Amino acid sequence: MLDPITLEILWNGLRSISDECFLTLQRSAFSTNIKERHDHSVAILDARGRLIVQAENALPIHLASMSGLVEILLARYAGDIAPGDIFVGNDPHVAGGTHLPDINLAAPVFDGDRLIAFICNIAHHADVGGAARGSMSPGLTEIYQEGLRIPVIRLYRKGELVRDILDLLLLNMRLPAERRGDLNAQIASCRLGVERIGHLGDRFGMARVLASYDEIIDRSRSRMLTAIAVLPDGEWTYSDRMDDDGVSGDEVVIALRLVKDGKKALFDFTGSSPQVAGNINLTLNAVRSSVCYALKALLDPGMPNNEGVVQAFEIVAPEGSVVNCRAPAAVALRANTCQRVIDVVLGAIGPLLPEQAVGAANGANTSMVFAGEDPETGKPYVYLETLGGGMGARSDRDGKDGVQVHITNTSNLPVEAIEMEYPLRVEEYSLVENSGGAGRWRGGLGLRRVVRPVGHNCEFSGVGERFRYAPPGIFGGEPGRPGVFELHTANGTVGKLPGKLTGLTLRPTDAVAVETPGAGGYGPATDRDELCIRDDIDSGKFAPSFVARFYQSTRAD
Repeated sequence: MLDPITLEILWNGLRSISDECFLTLQRSAFSTNIKERHDHSVAILDARGRLIVQAENALPIHLASMSGLVEILLARYAGDIAPGDIFVGNDPHVAGGTHLPDINLAAPVFDGDRLIAFICNIAHHADVGGAARGSMSPGLTEIYQEGLRIPVIRLYRKGELVRDILDLLLLNMRLPAERRGDLNAQIASCRLGVERIGHLGDRFGMARVLASYDEIIDRSRSRMLTAIAVLPDGEWTYSDRMDDDGVSGDEVVIALRLVKDGKKALFDFTGSSPQVAGNINLTLNAVRSSVCYALKALLDPGMPNNEGVVQAFEIVAPEGSVVNCRAPAAVALRANTCQRVIDVVLGAIGPLLPEQAVGAANGANTSMVFAGEDPETGKPYVYLETLGGGMGARSDRDGKDGVQVHITNTSNLPVEAIEMEYPLRVEEYSLVENSGGAGRWRGGLGLRRVVRPVGHNCEFSGVGERFRYAPPGIFGGEPGRPGVFELHTANGTVGKLPGKLTGLTLRPTDAVAVETPGAGGYGPATDRDELCIRDDIDSGKFAPSFVARFYQSTRAD
Protein backbone atom coordinates (compact mmCIF):
# COMPACT_ATOMS: atom_id res chain seq x y z
CA MET A 1 0.00 0.00 0.00
CA LEU A 2 1.25 3.45 -0.91
CA ASP A 3 1.51 6.14 1.72
CA PRO A 4 -1.03 8.97 1.25
CA ILE A 5 1.53 11.55 0.14
CA THR A 6 3.04 9.34 -2.57
CA LEU A 7 -0.43 8.37 -3.77
CA GLU A 8 -1.48 12.02 -4.01
CA ILE A 9 1.65 12.89 -5.98
CA LEU A 10 1.12 10.02 -8.43
CA TRP A 11 -2.58 10.79 -8.74
CA ASN A 12 -1.86 14.41 -9.61
CA GLY A 13 0.88 13.29 -11.98
CA LEU A 14 -1.60 11.14 -13.91
CA ARG A 15 -4.13 13.98 -13.93
CA SER A 16 -1.49 16.35 -15.25
CA ILE A 17 -0.66 13.94 -18.08
CA SER A 18 -4.30 13.61 -19.14
CA ASP A 19 -4.81 17.39 -19.01
CA GLU A 20 -1.67 18.05 -21.07
CA CYS A 21 -2.81 15.53 -23.68
CA PHE A 22 -6.25 17.16 -23.73
CA LEU A 23 -4.72 20.57 -24.48
CA THR A 24 -2.37 19.09 -27.07
CA LEU A 25 -5.31 17.62 -28.98
CA GLN A 26 -7.26 20.86 -28.74
CA ARG A 27 -4.41 23.08 -29.92
CA SER A 28 -3.39 20.76 -32.77
CA ALA A 29 -6.84 20.10 -34.22
CA PHE A 30 -8.05 21.53 -37.53
CA SER A 31 -11.82 21.68 -37.02
CA THR A 32 -13.64 24.34 -35.02
CA ASN A 33 -15.60 21.62 -33.23
CA ILE A 34 -12.42 20.53 -31.45
CA LYS A 35 -10.06 23.51 -31.42
CA GLU A 36 -12.79 26.02 -30.42
CA ARG A 37 -15.62 23.99 -28.89
CA HIS A 38 -13.39 21.38 -27.18
CA ASP A 39 -15.60 18.43 -28.12
CA HIS A 40 -13.01 15.84 -27.11
CA SER A 41 -11.79 13.84 -24.13
CA VAL A 42 -8.62 12.13 -22.89
CA ALA A 43 -8.21 9.33 -20.34
CA ILE A 44 -5.64 6.92 -18.97
CA LEU A 45 -6.67 3.27 -18.54
CA ASP A 46 -4.69 0.44 -17.00
CA ALA A 47 -3.62 -2.78 -18.75
CA ARG A 48 -6.92 -4.41 -17.74
CA GLY A 49 -8.94 -1.65 -19.39
CA ARG A 50 -10.00 0.04 -16.15
CA LEU A 51 -10.40 3.82 -16.31
CA ILE A 52 -7.86 5.43 -13.95
CA VAL A 53 -8.09 9.13 -14.70
CA GLN A 54 -9.98 11.39 -17.11
CA ALA A 55 -8.87 14.89 -18.10
CA GLU A 56 -10.39 17.68 -16.02
CA ASN A 57 -12.33 19.14 -18.98
CA ALA A 58 -13.23 15.85 -20.61
CA LEU A 59 -16.90 15.26 -21.45
CA PRO A 60 -18.89 13.01 -19.08
CA ILE A 61 -20.62 11.41 -22.06
CA HIS A 62 -17.27 9.95 -23.15
CA LEU A 63 -16.63 8.25 -19.81
CA ALA A 64 -17.66 4.70 -20.68
CA SER A 65 -16.75 4.81 -24.38
CA MET A 66 -13.00 4.67 -23.86
CA SER A 67 -13.32 1.77 -21.44
CA GLY A 68 -15.62 0.06 -23.92
CA LEU A 69 -13.12 0.32 -26.75
CA VAL A 70 -10.20 -0.97 -24.65
CA GLU A 71 -12.29 -3.88 -23.36
CA ILE A 72 -12.93 -4.97 -26.96
CA LEU A 73 -9.32 -4.24 -27.93
CA LEU A 74 -7.99 -6.55 -25.19
CA ALA A 75 -10.41 -9.33 -26.09
CA ARG A 76 -9.54 -9.16 -29.78
CA TYR A 77 -5.80 -8.46 -29.71
CA ALA A 78 -4.63 -10.09 -26.46
CA GLY A 79 -1.00 -11.13 -26.93
CA ASP A 80 -0.72 -9.15 -30.15
CA ILE A 81 -0.21 -5.62 -28.82
CA ALA A 82 3.17 -3.93 -29.24
CA PRO A 83 4.84 -0.62 -28.43
CA GLY A 84 4.04 1.96 -31.10
CA ASP A 85 0.62 0.50 -31.87
CA ILE A 86 -2.38 2.83 -32.04
CA PHE A 87 -5.88 1.43 -32.34
CA VAL A 88 -8.94 3.23 -33.71
CA GLY A 89 -12.68 2.61 -33.50
CA ASN A 90 -16.01 4.41 -33.34
CA ASP A 91 -18.86 1.94 -33.75
CA PRO A 92 -21.45 1.88 -30.96
CA HIS A 93 -22.41 -1.73 -31.58
CA VAL A 94 -19.01 -3.39 -32.01
CA ALA A 95 -16.36 -0.92 -30.78
CA GLY A 96 -17.73 0.38 -27.48
CA GLY A 97 -18.69 3.81 -28.80
CA THR A 98 -21.87 5.82 -28.43
CA HIS A 99 -22.16 7.39 -31.91
CA LEU A 100 -20.04 7.42 -35.07
CA PRO A 101 -18.69 11.01 -35.10
CA ASP A 102 -16.79 10.24 -31.88
CA ILE A 103 -13.61 8.57 -33.14
CA ASN A 104 -11.69 6.85 -30.35
CA LEU A 105 -7.92 6.21 -30.37
CA ALA A 106 -6.03 4.03 -27.89
CA ALA A 107 -2.26 3.69 -27.62
CA PRO A 108 -0.68 1.03 -25.37
CA VAL A 109 2.03 2.01 -22.91
CA PHE A 110 4.81 -0.48 -22.15
CA ASP A 111 7.47 -0.80 -19.49
CA GLY A 112 9.95 -3.02 -21.29
CA ASP A 113 7.87 -5.97 -22.49
CA ARG A 114 5.08 -5.41 -19.98
CA LEU A 115 1.84 -3.64 -20.96
CA ILE A 116 1.07 -1.15 -18.19
CA ALA A 117 -1.55 1.28 -19.51
CA PHE A 118 -3.45 2.78 -22.43
CA ILE A 119 -3.64 6.46 -23.29
CA CYS A 120 -6.99 7.08 -24.99
CA ASN A 121 -8.79 9.98 -26.56
CA ILE A 122 -12.07 10.70 -28.30
CA ALA A 123 -12.73 13.56 -30.68
CA HIS A 124 -16.04 14.48 -32.27
CA HIS A 125 -15.35 14.81 -36.01
CA ALA A 126 -17.58 17.25 -37.87
CA ASP A 127 -18.35 14.66 -40.56
CA VAL A 128 -17.75 10.91 -40.85
CA GLY A 129 -19.69 10.30 -44.06
CA GLY A 130 -23.15 8.79 -44.28
CA ALA A 131 -26.36 10.01 -45.83
CA ALA A 132 -26.26 13.57 -44.46
CA ARG A 133 -23.53 16.16 -44.17
CA GLY A 134 -22.41 16.46 -40.60
CA SER A 135 -23.41 12.85 -39.79
CA MET A 136 -25.82 14.16 -37.14
CA SER A 137 -29.10 14.67 -38.97
CA PRO A 138 -32.45 13.36 -37.75
CA GLY A 139 -34.58 10.91 -39.66
CA LEU A 140 -31.89 8.31 -40.24
CA THR A 141 -33.14 4.83 -39.37
CA GLU A 142 -30.06 2.60 -39.54
CA ILE A 143 -26.53 3.09 -38.35
CA TYR A 144 -25.36 2.35 -41.90
CA GLN A 145 -26.85 5.71 -42.92
CA GLU A 146 -25.07 7.65 -40.19
CA GLY A 147 -21.50 7.38 -41.39
CA LEU A 148 -18.45 5.15 -41.62
CA ARG A 149 -18.45 2.34 -39.06
CA ILE A 150 -14.99 1.59 -37.67
CA PRO A 151 -14.44 -1.56 -35.61
CA VAL A 152 -11.46 -1.77 -33.27
CA ILE A 153 -8.54 -1.93 -35.74
CA ARG A 154 -4.88 -0.88 -35.90
CA LEU A 155 -4.06 2.51 -37.31
CA TYR A 156 -0.38 2.22 -36.39
CA ARG A 157 1.58 -1.04 -36.11
CA LYS A 158 4.80 -0.80 -34.07
CA GLY A 159 5.11 2.89 -34.88
CA GLU A 160 4.34 2.58 -38.60
CA LEU A 161 1.16 3.97 -40.12
CA VAL A 162 -1.11 1.36 -41.70
CA ARG A 163 -1.68 3.60 -44.69
CA ASP A 164 -4.38 1.45 -46.28
CA ILE A 165 -6.53 1.89 -43.18
CA LEU A 166 -6.12 5.67 -43.14
CA ASP A 167 -6.85 5.89 -46.88
CA LEU A 168 -10.02 3.86 -46.39
CA LEU A 169 -11.19 6.07 -43.53
CA LEU A 170 -10.57 9.35 -45.32
CA LEU A 171 -12.14 8.19 -48.58
CA ASN A 172 -15.46 7.69 -46.79
CA MET A 173 -15.55 11.06 -45.05
CA ARG A 174 -16.34 14.51 -46.34
CA LEU A 175 -13.59 17.11 -45.86
CA PRO A 176 -10.76 14.54 -45.77
CA ALA A 177 -8.06 17.18 -45.19
CA GLU A 178 -9.83 18.37 -42.05
CA ARG A 179 -10.35 14.79 -40.90
CA ARG A 180 -6.67 14.01 -41.44
CA GLY A 181 -5.71 17.07 -39.39
CA ASP A 182 -7.97 16.11 -36.50
CA LEU A 183 -6.76 12.50 -36.55
CA ASN A 184 -3.16 13.70 -36.51
CA ALA A 185 -3.99 15.79 -33.45
CA GLN A 186 -5.38 12.69 -31.74
CA ILE A 187 -2.28 10.71 -32.68
CA ALA A 188 -0.01 13.42 -31.29
CA SER A 189 -1.99 13.43 -28.06
CA CYS A 190 -1.63 9.65 -27.72
CA ARG A 191 2.10 9.73 -28.34
CA LEU A 192 2.62 12.50 -25.81
CA GLY A 193 0.69 10.52 -23.21
CA VAL A 194 2.80 7.41 -23.79
CA GLU A 195 5.96 9.46 -23.34
CA ARG A 196 4.71 11.23 -20.21
CA ILE A 197 3.67 8.03 -18.45
CA GLY A 198 7.16 6.69 -19.11
CA HIS A 199 8.61 9.83 -17.52
CA LEU A 200 6.37 9.36 -14.47
CA GLY A 201 7.61 5.80 -14.09
CA ASP A 202 11.24 6.86 -14.44
CA ARG A 203 10.80 9.45 -11.69
CA PHE A 204 8.86 7.45 -9.10
CA GLY A 205 9.35 3.85 -10.18
CA MET A 206 6.88 1.99 -12.37
CA ALA A 207 5.98 -0.33 -9.50
CA ARG A 208 4.62 2.65 -7.55
CA VAL A 209 2.70 3.90 -10.59
CA LEU A 210 1.08 0.49 -11.06
CA ALA A 211 0.26 0.24 -7.35
CA SER A 212 -1.50 3.59 -7.52
CA TYR A 213 -4.06 2.24 -10.00
CA ASP A 214 -5.75 -0.12 -7.54
CA GLU A 215 -5.70 2.44 -4.76
CA ILE A 216 -7.21 5.18 -6.92
CA ILE A 217 -10.03 2.85 -8.00
CA ASP A 218 -10.62 1.40 -4.52
CA ARG A 219 -10.73 4.81 -2.85
CA SER A 220 -13.12 6.23 -5.44
CA ARG A 221 -15.41 3.21 -5.17
CA SER A 222 -15.42 3.46 -1.39
CA ARG A 223 -16.13 7.18 -1.59
CA MET A 224 -19.10 6.68 -3.91
CA LEU A 225 -20.51 3.81 -1.81
CA THR A 226 -20.31 6.02 1.26
CA ALA A 227 -22.15 8.78 -0.62
CA ILE A 228 -24.85 6.32 -1.75
CA ALA A 229 -25.31 5.12 1.83
CA VAL A 230 -26.48 8.61 2.82
CA LEU A 231 -29.66 8.12 0.79
CA PRO A 232 -32.59 6.53 2.65
CA ASP A 233 -33.37 2.93 1.80
CA GLY A 234 -36.38 2.46 -0.40
CA GLU A 235 -37.71 2.41 -3.95
CA TRP A 236 -38.59 5.39 -6.13
CA THR A 237 -39.81 5.78 -9.70
CA TYR A 238 -39.67 8.60 -12.19
CA SER A 239 -40.28 8.88 -15.93
CA ASP A 240 -40.02 11.47 -18.66
CA ARG A 241 -40.38 11.51 -22.42
CA MET A 242 -38.61 12.64 -25.54
CA ASP A 243 -40.28 15.04 -27.98
CA ASP A 244 -40.14 12.40 -30.73
CA ASP A 245 -37.61 10.20 -32.52
CA GLY A 246 -37.45 12.29 -35.69
CA VAL A 247 -39.27 9.63 -37.73
CA SER A 248 -42.58 8.73 -36.12
CA GLY A 249 -44.86 10.58 -33.76
CA ASP A 250 -44.83 7.77 -31.21
CA GLU A 251 -44.18 8.66 -27.59
CA VAL A 252 -40.72 7.73 -26.36
CA VAL A 253 -40.60 7.14 -22.61
CA ILE A 254 -37.54 6.92 -20.37
CA ALA A 255 -38.65 5.15 -17.17
CA LEU A 256 -36.58 4.55 -14.04
CA ARG A 257 -37.04 2.49 -10.89
CA LEU A 258 -34.38 3.27 -8.28
CA VAL A 259 -33.85 0.71 -5.53
CA LYS A 260 -31.56 1.72 -2.65
CA ASP A 261 -30.48 -0.77 0.03
CA GLY A 262 -27.57 0.17 2.27
CA LYS A 263 -24.67 0.94 -0.01
CA LYS A 264 -26.33 -0.74 -3.01
CA ALA A 265 -28.09 1.27 -5.69
CA LEU A 266 -29.95 -0.30 -8.62
CA PHE A 267 -31.06 1.81 -11.57
CA ASP A 268 -33.68 -0.21 -13.43
CA PHE A 269 -34.85 1.22 -16.75
CA THR A 270 -37.37 -1.55 -17.41
CA GLY A 271 -40.51 0.11 -18.72
CA SER A 272 -38.66 2.42 -21.09
CA SER A 273 -39.85 2.40 -24.70
CA PRO A 274 -38.57 -0.19 -27.17
CA GLN A 275 -35.79 1.01 -29.45
CA VAL A 276 -37.12 3.37 -32.07
CA ALA A 277 -36.70 3.88 -35.80
CA GLY A 278 -35.13 7.32 -35.37
CA ASN A 279 -31.56 7.91 -34.25
CA ILE A 280 -32.11 8.75 -30.58
CA ASN A 281 -31.35 5.23 -29.29
CA LEU A 282 -28.69 4.60 -26.64
CA THR A 283 -26.13 1.89 -26.14
CA LEU A 284 -25.54 0.67 -22.59
CA ASN A 285 -22.25 2.59 -22.41
CA ALA A 286 -24.12 5.85 -22.94
CA VAL A 287 -26.55 5.02 -20.13
CA ARG A 288 -23.69 4.10 -17.81
CA SER A 289 -21.96 7.44 -18.43
CA SER A 290 -25.22 9.31 -17.80
CA VAL A 291 -26.02 7.59 -14.51
CA CYS A 292 -22.43 8.02 -13.33
CA TYR A 293 -22.59 11.75 -14.02
CA ALA A 294 -25.96 12.22 -12.29
CA LEU A 295 -24.85 10.36 -9.16
CA LYS A 296 -21.66 12.38 -8.91
CA ALA A 297 -23.49 15.66 -9.45
CA LEU A 298 -25.95 14.96 -6.64
CA LEU A 299 -23.84 13.07 -4.11
CA ASP A 300 -20.21 14.15 -4.50
CA PRO A 301 -19.45 16.61 -7.33
CA GLY A 302 -15.73 16.69 -6.52
CA MET A 303 -15.30 12.97 -7.02
CA PRO A 304 -12.96 12.01 -9.90
CA ASN A 305 -14.20 9.95 -12.82
CA ASN A 306 -12.71 6.46 -12.85
CA GLU A 307 -13.59 2.78 -12.74
CA GLY A 308 -14.32 2.88 -9.03
CA VAL A 309 -17.28 5.20 -9.52
CA VAL A 310 -18.76 3.00 -12.25
CA GLN A 311 -18.39 -0.11 -10.07
CA ALA A 312 -20.43 1.42 -7.25
CA PHE A 313 -23.88 0.96 -8.78
CA GLU A 314 -25.86 -1.47 -10.93
CA ILE A 315 -27.86 -0.78 -14.08
CA VAL A 316 -30.66 -2.83 -15.60
CA ALA A 317 -31.54 -1.79 -19.15
CA PRO A 318 -33.52 -4.31 -21.22
CA GLU A 319 -31.85 -5.22 -24.49
CA GLY A 320 -33.81 -3.95 -27.46
CA SER A 321 -35.06 -0.89 -25.58
CA VAL A 322 -34.30 2.75 -26.36
CA VAL A 323 -31.75 2.64 -23.50
CA ASN A 324 -29.96 -0.52 -24.69
CA CYS A 325 -30.53 -0.88 -28.41
CA ARG A 326 -29.59 -3.70 -30.74
CA ALA A 327 -27.75 -3.29 -34.05
CA PRO A 328 -28.37 -1.82 -36.54
CA ALA A 329 -30.23 0.82 -34.50
CA ALA A 330 -29.40 4.43 -35.32
CA VAL A 331 -27.81 6.40 -32.45
CA ALA A 332 -26.34 9.66 -33.79
CA LEU A 333 -28.49 11.91 -31.59
CA ARG A 334 -27.82 9.94 -28.43
CA ALA A 335 -26.73 13.00 -26.42
CA ASN A 336 -30.32 14.26 -26.26
CA THR A 337 -31.49 10.94 -24.84
CA CYS A 338 -28.59 10.91 -22.38
CA GLN A 339 -29.86 14.26 -21.11
CA ARG A 340 -33.28 12.70 -20.51
CA VAL A 341 -31.71 9.74 -18.66
CA ILE A 342 -30.04 12.30 -16.39
CA ASP A 343 -33.36 14.11 -15.96
CA VAL A 344 -35.05 10.94 -14.70
CA VAL A 345 -32.19 10.09 -12.32
CA LEU A 346 -32.29 13.63 -10.91
CA GLY A 347 -36.07 13.44 -10.81
CA ALA A 348 -35.99 10.24 -8.75
CA ILE A 349 -33.27 11.31 -6.30
CA GLY A 350 -33.87 15.07 -6.19
CA PRO A 351 -36.79 15.03 -3.71
CA LEU A 352 -34.59 13.06 -1.29
CA LEU A 353 -31.89 15.74 -1.43
CA PRO A 354 -33.66 19.12 -1.66
CA GLU A 355 -30.46 21.07 -1.02
CA GLN A 356 -28.72 19.45 -4.00
CA ALA A 357 -31.72 19.11 -6.32
CA VAL A 358 -32.22 21.37 -9.33
CA GLY A 359 -35.06 22.22 -11.67
CA ALA A 360 -34.87 20.50 -15.02
CA ALA A 361 -32.20 22.01 -17.26
CA ASN A 362 -32.73 22.62 -20.97
CA GLY A 363 -32.51 18.85 -21.34
CA ALA A 364 -31.16 18.93 -24.85
CA ASN A 365 -28.08 19.02 -27.01
CA THR A 366 -29.57 21.38 -29.58
CA SER A 367 -27.53 20.96 -32.75
CA MET A 368 -27.34 22.91 -35.98
CA VAL A 369 -25.46 22.00 -39.13
CA PHE A 370 -24.90 24.40 -42.03
CA ALA A 371 -23.22 22.82 -45.05
CA GLY A 372 -22.43 23.95 -48.59
CA GLU A 373 -19.65 25.28 -50.80
CA ASP A 374 -17.75 28.44 -50.03
CA PRO A 375 -18.53 30.84 -52.95
CA GLU A 376 -15.03 32.34 -52.80
CA THR A 377 -12.94 29.16 -52.67
CA GLY A 378 -15.32 26.61 -54.16
CA LYS A 379 -14.44 24.26 -51.30
CA PRO A 380 -17.07 22.39 -49.29
CA TYR A 381 -17.62 23.20 -45.64
CA VAL A 382 -19.58 21.77 -42.73
CA TYR A 383 -20.32 23.98 -39.73
CA LEU A 384 -21.55 21.92 -36.80
CA GLU A 385 -22.40 23.26 -33.39
CA THR A 386 -24.38 22.20 -30.36
CA LEU A 387 -25.79 25.08 -28.34
CA GLY A 388 -26.32 25.36 -24.60
CA GLY A 389 -29.44 26.62 -22.87
CA GLY A 390 -30.81 27.18 -19.40
CA MET A 391 -29.56 25.46 -16.27
CA GLY A 392 -32.14 24.60 -13.62
CA ALA A 393 -32.65 26.72 -10.52
CA ARG A 394 -31.17 25.49 -7.25
CA SER A 395 -32.13 25.67 -3.59
CA ASP A 396 -30.20 28.88 -3.00
CA ARG A 397 -29.77 30.61 -6.35
CA ASP A 398 -31.06 31.14 -9.87
CA GLY A 399 -30.14 28.81 -12.71
CA LYS A 400 -27.32 29.78 -15.04
CA ASP A 401 -28.14 31.32 -18.42
CA GLY A 402 -26.96 29.97 -21.77
CA VAL A 403 -24.68 27.12 -20.70
CA GLN A 404 -24.03 23.54 -21.68
CA VAL A 405 -25.48 21.25 -19.04
CA HIS A 406 -24.94 17.81 -17.58
CA ILE A 407 -23.46 15.27 -19.96
CA THR A 408 -21.78 17.80 -22.26
CA ASN A 409 -19.45 20.66 -21.36
CA THR A 410 -18.34 21.91 -24.75
CA SER A 411 -17.72 25.61 -25.30
CA ASN A 412 -19.72 27.90 -27.55
CA LEU A 413 -18.21 28.70 -30.92
CA PRO A 414 -17.39 32.43 -30.98
CA VAL A 415 -19.12 34.52 -33.63
CA GLU A 416 -15.73 35.70 -34.89
CA ALA A 417 -14.58 32.10 -35.47
CA ILE A 418 -17.77 31.22 -37.36
CA GLU A 419 -17.54 34.18 -39.72
CA MET A 420 -13.80 33.70 -40.32
CA GLU A 421 -14.06 29.97 -41.03
CA TYR A 422 -17.35 29.77 -42.92
CA PRO A 423 -19.34 31.84 -45.45
CA LEU A 424 -22.00 32.55 -42.84
CA ARG A 425 -23.13 35.65 -40.99
CA VAL A 426 -24.33 35.53 -37.39
CA GLU A 427 -26.93 38.26 -37.14
CA GLU A 428 -27.86 37.74 -33.52
CA TYR A 429 -26.48 35.93 -30.51
CA SER A 430 -28.44 36.59 -27.35
CA LEU A 431 -30.36 35.20 -24.39
CA VAL A 432 -34.02 34.31 -24.94
CA GLU A 433 -36.20 36.70 -22.95
CA ASN A 434 -38.66 35.09 -20.50
CA SER A 435 -37.36 31.58 -21.15
CA GLY A 436 -36.38 30.71 -17.56
CA GLY A 437 -39.12 29.18 -15.43
CA ALA A 438 -40.41 31.36 -12.60
CA GLY A 439 -39.92 30.33 -8.98
CA ARG A 440 -38.42 31.27 -5.65
CA TRP A 441 -35.31 30.87 -7.75
CA ARG A 442 -35.84 31.19 -11.48
CA GLY A 443 -34.47 28.86 -14.15
CA GLY A 444 -31.72 29.82 -16.57
CA LEU A 445 -32.39 31.36 -19.99
CA GLY A 446 -31.95 29.69 -23.35
CA LEU A 447 -29.78 30.99 -26.19
CA ARG A 448 -30.82 32.55 -29.50
CA ARG A 449 -28.61 32.48 -32.58
CA VAL A 450 -29.63 33.75 -36.03
CA VAL A 451 -27.46 32.60 -38.96
CA ARG A 452 -27.60 33.51 -42.66
CA PRO A 453 -25.59 32.12 -45.62
CA VAL A 454 -23.49 34.72 -47.45
CA GLY A 455 -23.42 34.72 -51.26
CA HIS A 456 -24.58 31.12 -51.74
CA ASN A 457 -27.26 28.54 -51.02
CA CYS A 458 -26.59 26.06 -48.22
CA GLU A 459 -28.30 23.26 -46.36
CA PHE A 460 -29.50 23.46 -42.77
CA SER A 461 -30.21 20.51 -40.50
CA GLY A 462 -31.28 20.93 -36.90
CA VAL A 463 -32.04 18.75 -33.92
CA GLY A 464 -33.93 19.97 -30.90
CA GLU A 465 -35.30 18.40 -27.73
CA ARG A 466 -37.52 20.01 -25.13
CA PHE A 467 -39.08 21.76 -28.10
CA ARG A 468 -42.44 20.10 -27.40
CA TYR A 469 -42.35 19.23 -23.70
CA ALA A 470 -41.06 22.03 -21.49
CA PRO A 471 -38.35 21.42 -18.86
CA PRO A 472 -40.28 21.10 -15.57
CA GLY A 473 -39.60 23.03 -12.42
CA ILE A 474 -39.15 21.49 -8.98
CA PHE A 475 -40.89 21.97 -5.62
CA GLY A 476 -43.53 24.21 -7.21
CA GLY A 477 -41.26 26.01 -9.67
CA GLU A 478 -42.57 26.81 -13.15
CA PRO A 479 -41.29 25.06 -16.30
CA GLY A 480 -38.80 26.68 -18.63
CA ARG A 481 -39.76 27.78 -22.12
CA PRO A 482 -39.39 25.16 -24.89
CA GLY A 483 -36.97 25.69 -27.77
CA VAL A 484 -37.82 26.48 -31.38
CA PHE A 485 -36.33 26.66 -34.89
CA GLU A 486 -37.56 29.49 -37.13
CA LEU A 487 -37.11 30.37 -40.79
CA HIS A 488 -36.84 34.10 -41.57
CA THR A 489 -37.43 34.94 -45.24
CA ALA A 490 -36.79 38.00 -47.41
CA ASN A 491 -40.39 39.22 -47.27
CA GLY A 492 -40.27 39.39 -43.50
CA THR A 493 -42.23 36.25 -42.70
CA VAL A 494 -41.19 34.05 -39.80
CA GLY A 495 -42.14 30.40 -39.98
CA LYS A 496 -41.79 27.77 -37.29
CA LEU A 497 -39.72 24.77 -38.36
CA PRO A 498 -39.94 21.18 -37.09
CA GLY A 499 -37.88 20.37 -34.03
CA LYS A 500 -35.93 17.82 -36.04
CA LEU A 501 -35.28 18.51 -39.72
CA THR A 502 -32.76 17.62 -42.42
CA GLY A 503 -31.55 19.32 -45.58
CA LEU A 504 -33.52 22.57 -45.61
CA THR A 505 -32.20 24.75 -48.46
CA LEU A 506 -31.36 28.29 -47.40
CA ARG A 507 -30.79 31.19 -49.77
CA PRO A 508 -28.83 34.33 -48.93
CA THR A 509 -32.17 36.03 -48.32
CA ASP A 510 -33.08 33.42 -45.68
CA ALA A 511 -31.92 33.06 -42.10
CA VAL A 512 -32.46 30.42 -39.45
CA ALA A 513 -33.11 31.39 -35.86
CA VAL A 514 -32.33 28.81 -33.19
CA GLU A 515 -33.78 29.29 -29.73
CA THR A 516 -32.74 26.71 -27.16
CA PRO A 517 -34.92 25.76 -24.16
CA GLY A 518 -34.78 27.55 -20.84
CA ALA A 519 -34.87 25.69 -17.54
CA GLY A 520 -37.21 24.97 -14.66
CA GLY A 521 -37.57 27.08 -11.52
CA TYR A 522 -37.17 26.03 -7.88
CA GLY A 523 -39.94 26.63 -5.35
CA PRO A 524 -43.16 28.65 -5.69
CA ALA A 525 -42.94 31.92 -7.59
CA THR A 526 -44.82 33.65 -4.75
CA ASP A 527 -41.76 33.13 -2.54
CA ARG A 528 -39.40 35.11 -4.77
CA ASP A 529 -37.63 38.02 -3.11
CA GLU A 530 -38.70 41.48 -4.25
CA LEU A 531 -35.13 42.54 -5.02
CA CYS A 532 -34.74 39.51 -7.28
CA ILE A 533 -37.94 40.40 -9.10
CA ARG A 534 -36.71 43.95 -9.66
CA ASP A 535 -33.42 42.59 -10.98
CA ASP A 536 -35.33 40.31 -13.37
CA ILE A 537 -36.82 43.41 -15.00
CA ASP A 538 -33.79 45.69 -14.78
CA SER A 539 -31.54 43.07 -16.40
CA GLY A 540 -33.77 42.91 -19.47
CA LYS A 541 -33.99 39.13 -19.13
CA PHE A 542 -37.69 39.18 -18.21
CA ALA A 543 -40.43 41.49 -19.41
CA PRO A 544 -42.71 43.27 -16.89
CA SER A 545 -45.62 41.29 -18.34
CA PHE A 546 -43.86 38.02 -17.47
CA VAL A 547 -43.20 39.22 -13.94
CA ALA A 548 -46.79 40.35 -13.57
CA ARG A 549 -48.05 36.98 -14.72
CA PHE A 550 -46.00 34.79 -12.40
CA TYR A 551 -45.30 37.04 -9.41
CA GLN A 552 -47.55 39.37 -7.53
CA SER A 553 -48.58 42.11 -9.92
CA THR A 554 -48.11 44.80 -7.28
CA ARG A 555 -44.40 43.99 -7.17
CA ALA A 556 -44.04 44.31 -10.97
CA ASP A 557 -44.73 48.07 -10.92
